[in-house]
Amino acid sequence: MLNGSCLCGACTFAVTGPVRSASVCHCTMCRKMTGHTWASAQAPETAVAISGPVAWFEASPKARRGFCPRCGSTLFWQGTGETAMSFSLGCIDGPTGIRLEKHIFTADKGDYYDIQDDLPRHP
Repeated sequence: MLNGSCLCGACTFAVTGPVRSASVCHCTMCRKMTGHTWASAQAPETAVAISGPVAWFEASPKARRGFCPRCGSTLFWQGTGETAMSFSLGCIDGPTGIRLEKHIFTADKGDYYDIQDDLPRHP
């Protein structure tokens, strides 16, 4: 099981199911949402137990993003109609045991940094 929380501790979550697709997203929306890139992994929605006042924002008809309304921590991303939910790897309390698998939307990455690893890249 993985446990996570926002910066102020008002929102917590537990992931009890299988985790997959650990990635770093470089798209413009994720960069604006987080201030840089979004590192996340996915689990079945039914395996993610959320507690606290998570607020949801639909930046587009394609997805919703969950965050703490008190401290602003970015916690979740879920595609419309999907049964999986992405959760922030940076919000996990303690070691994750997860390794990144890929970079996505690399064509949209900021010009102020370079990707320094050899993981697969998807434009």
